[in-house]
Amino acid sequence: MSKPIIVVGGGIGGLSAAIRLAAAGKRVIVLEKNAAVGGKMSQVEAEGFRWDTGPSVITMRHVFEHLFAAAGRRLDDYLTLLPIDPLTRYFYPDGTVLDASRELAEMVAQIEKIEPRDVEGYLAYLAYAARIHRVTGPVFIYDQPPTPASFARVPVQDWLKADPFRTMQGAIQHYVRSQKLRQLLGRFATYVGGSPYAAPATLNVIAHVELNGGVWYPQGGIYAIAEALARLARELGVEICTNTPVEQIELRNNRVQGVRLTDGTQLEAEAVIANVDVTTLYQHLLPPSPTVERRLTQLRREESSCSGFILMLGVEGQFPQLAHHNILFSQDYRAEFESIFKRQLPSDDPTIYIAITSKTDSHHAPPGCENWFILVNAPPASAKYDWLVNATAYRDRIIAKLAASGLDLHGKIRVEKMLTPVDLERMTGAWRGALYGPSPNSKWTAFRRPHNRSRDVRGLYLAGGTTHPGGGVPMVTLSGKVAADMVLEDSR
Repeated sequence: MSKPIIVVGGGIGGLSAAIRLAAAGKRVIVLEKNAAVGGKMSQVEAEGFRWDTGPSVITMRHVFEHLFAAAGRRLDDYLTLLPIDPLTRYFYPDGTVLDASRELAEMVAQIEKIEPRDVEGYLAYLAYAARIHRVTGPVFIYDQPPTPASFARVPVQDWLKADPFRTMQGAIQHYVRSQKLRQLLGRFATYVGGSPYAAPATLNVIAHVELNGGVWYPQGGIYAIAEALARLARELGVEICTNTPVEQIELRNNRVQGVRLTDGTQLEAEAVIANVDVTTLYQHLLPPSPTVERRLTQLRREESSCSGFILMLGVEGQFPQLAHHNILFSQDYRAEFESIFKRQLPSDDPTIYIAITSKTDSHHAPPGCENWFILVNAPPASAKYDWLVNATAYRDRIIAKLAASGLDLHGKIRVEKMLTPVDLERMTGAWRGALYGPSPNSKWTAFRRPHNRSRDVRGLYLAGGTTHPGGGVPMVTLSGKVAADMVLEDSR
């Protein structure tokens, strides 16, 4: 029997790679240390409530359709993706509420009430974001990592349209005057763990995939995506082993030979795809060597993306003023990001995101109740802030801000669970608990992002949010495609 391709980590990137390899006729084994696949995409149930603990906003439906089509299947036979409207309900400190919608007439009517002159600016911004997607998509999103050859395929005049030299906020201010709209559009930087005041304007492409393409919700919960991918992988013959932690990737003459499990079992492999945080990979899974140490030092020097502070609340009562996705903005957005990235401290006045899947799936909470998933952007774990000491007080600060915003939960919390950046690092293996790997707050991040084909070890390939093309469920799915394509290229 031929040696298998081993995928270390059963997250979305690993499952995506496994599906494409199995569809191409390869024997594939997925080794997952946790009791269930999914990686950062997980779920928790308690006392009749259910929460997704990782991603909560799904865009780019076509990425999942293409993955299933590559295996000769239809996405709709495995997963029901429901369009969500409003995309997000935004609450501002002065009491203004705006329902973001991809229905232009509806969105325009709301913008006109805030600042009539921003109607044409918003429409121009949508066209601008779509243009960035057209220019950068073939090079930075949907294909292998950029090379001089891939750049050469794009006309020089188009590269200027990608707007790499301004910050996101600098570009947004060019299009709209209202601070409220600037705050809304700037929020898309957080989808990849960055600051709109530092990240390059090219990342306004994120606004295109949501505002023009829409937001989708998998019926049953976000974790239904992981379940659908695992089901498809097994149907294609992929062997998925949970509760199977890998101790080390075994090398000979700097080439992958296989893996050694923590129980001492050794498995040979034709190649290994590491669906693991790249810093964690070099720190824990590769044998020590001068090359590994140099790379690890380089990775540790990179600024990390933000992490998150999470509350999962089983709430008694209904809150009709809230939608499926909600944002309660801070008073001073710039100060919030300066606290996270410059001071490396959680903000005293954070923007609060609330997802309530029971608004769409009523069985996610007992009758008359709601399941609140609260996420606050936080700095990655460091010695500057002790979450073990301060987590409870920070939780109380968030609950107090909710009450001040008209969402008083006093006496209404039936069940509560909390996750800090330290917990996220422990649970997912993410370096410092950073949700998206390296920070996008540099125009060079896309070029410095680790390649999907290891430059240090032959036969080792990388998938996941810390490698090309980046973080977020669709991007991680694409990373699996890129890694699988490289394995198939090299095996030929």
